[in-house]
Amino acid sequence: MAAVIGFLGAGNMGAAIIKGLAAVPDVSAVAYDVDAAKVAALSDAKLAKAAAAPEDLAAASDYLVLCVKPQYLAGAMAELAPHLGPETVIVSIVAGVTMDRLRELAGGKCPVVRVMPNTPALVGAGQFALCLDDAALDAGQKDFVGKLFAALGRTYVLEEKFFDAFTGLAGSGPAYVLHFMEALIESGVLMGFARDKATDIVLGLFEGTARLAVETGLHPSVLREMVTSPAGTTIEALMHLDRKAVRAAIIDAAVASRDRSKALGA
Repeated sequence: MAAVIGFLGAGNMGAAIIKGLAAVPDVSAVAYDVDAAKVAALSDAKLAKAAAAPEDLAAASDYLVLCVKPQYLAGAMAELAPHLGPETVIVSIVAGVTMDRLRELAGGKCPVVRVMPNTPALVGAGQFALCLDDAALDAGQKDFVGKLFAALGRTYVLEEKFFDAFTGLAGSGPAYVLHFMEALIESGVLMGFARDKATDIVLGLFEGTARLAVETGLHPSVLREMVTSPAGTTIEALMHLDRKAVRAAIIDAAVASRDRSKALGA
């Protein structure tokens, strides 16, 4: 019998996960969002059925994925909780909300899973931290959740204590990469390239470099040394970055994101 995956919220991340379900056999999706147009679009594409109300969503779901903003979660769960039972698994991608808090909001009725995604999930290349530590989860449920998110990218089963660090490294990570990409594009414009040409060059640079690292399996330090000739152009650029402490700033940025994640979850 097909498992029914319910989605409370059908925004960018919720919709991305729903689209990824196409690669998972024997599942179907049902969704509810206060913006009915978002669910209607998924329904028209035959990706998910629409639930008329949160309580209908809870009643229909074997796994209920929470994709709402943190400030709306308590109110939403107050509507859902009376309709939950031990056979339903709560799967939360809500930032900063702990397993204990999820169990509390669910009235202690059902097992919970905490997930931290990142935005490349929108193109099937996401990274997902999964916390499967709830003793109420059985082996089949853990395996199913792992397969569900593996359809959207890479998964990492982590203890909850590592979630803030994962947020700092991978959850916020796409913004660091895009920030650096923006800076390189501006350097291209400064050096005379048209903006669209500079953008295309930088996109190709990042795509090719990531592919090189993945396909060769070589450590980034080794690949960096391969392009850094003695007294050449690259070492000159890298020395400038080191004089400006760019490496340390990147490390500090990831740690600052981790610390902010801890504060939000406190």
